[in-house]
Amino acid sequence: MAKVIQHRQKCIGCGTCAAVCPQYWKMEEDGKSTLKGGKEAETGVFEVEVDDADCNKEAASACPVQVIEVK
Repeated sequence: MAKVIQHRQKCIGCGTCAAVCPQYWKMEEDGKSTLKGGKEAETGVFEVEVDDADCNKEAASACPVQVIEVK
């Protein structure tokens, strides 16, 4: 199991995560991405546990502001 963490308040809305990993990421009306199924762990920080983190690792690497972590 891996944990995917998004620091959503720092997202600039480039859409790269949703493009490379659409099963876990989507763009919202406010222009920022959302981690599908993510639960708010603290203000603006969302987490979800996943079995396969491959595309989330790619999303984290591609994020220009590094708001995605995979642990």
